[in-house]
Amino acid sequence: PMMKSVLPVALLLASASAFTTTNPAAAFAPSSTRAIHGRQHPSVVVLRASKNKEKISSRTRWAETRGYGAESSDDNDVARKAPKLIIAGAPASGKGTQCEIIKDKYGVVHLSTGDMLRAAVAAGTEVGKQAKDYMDSGKLVPDDVIIGIVKDRLEESDCVECGWLLDGFPRTQAQAEALADAGVSADCFIFLNVPDDVLVERVVGRRTDPETGKIYHMTFSPPDDEEVLARLEQRSDDTEEKVKVRLEQFHANVDAVKGSYTDIAVEVQGTQKPEVVSETIMKSIETVLA
Repeated sequence: PMMKSVLPVALLLASASAFTTTNPAAAFAPSSTRAIHGRQHPSVVVLRASKNKEKISSRTRWAETRGYGAESSDDNDVARKAPKLIIAGAPASGKGTQCEIIKDKYGVVHLSTGDMLRAAVAAGTEVGKQAKDYMDSGKLVPDDVIIGIVKDRLEESDCVECGWLLDGFPRTQAQAEALADAGVSADCFIFLNVPDDVLVERVVGRRTDPETGKIYHMTFSPPDDEEVLARLEQRSDDTEEKVKVRLEQFHANVDAVKGSYTDIAVEVQGTQKPEVVSETIMKSIETVLA
């Protein structure tokens, strides 16, 4: 009779224990058997183990659907799960807009060679010192130094954990090959394809507000305020003659760079609306990361 009266209480306590923070392994160990008036009752052990097993299984499913807690085959799995991306496109192709969208979506570290170069020089790293010597003497920084700076930056913890987005680099086949030789590989190479006549129109029509730094376009996005319109300025290199020179340099190298990433390349028509371009890019990234 005593056992009949105690058992429902024990069962209730065992059920509740499945929802408390315990060591999951203990739920399946013999020492977890509860004593009832100094005696071990096997039905309580089975129920507690069942409840804990169900709770652990539920948590595991929750974690797996969100990409957490996956088993790793080696220490590099974390790095492989973080997106490693390269985006290329001519001046005014819309790279800046798409980089911001990608960064917000995936939380990757957005990197340009200019920013990395200045940071390495300021930090006084070995390759940064080498770059500074060339810059101080008015010379171009050679590819091997640039590659060293890029490689060092990609090995920093934020890039390893969050992934990275190389903006406009590599620019030449030699840089692409040197990057590969340094052990740097990407998951996806995104190329924004925009015809030259559209690029020229985009560049020539750009104007900057010197007070706010905001960029307008005289055809596509002019300011509504007449006062703002009156103070807009055009960059000295945003002329048709100079942009055509920049485009010639770009075309001289881009095909060779694209050829280095044939297996992971995605070409997107950059003449579409930014949100359409972005949707295409996102689908491509999701496909390669799946």
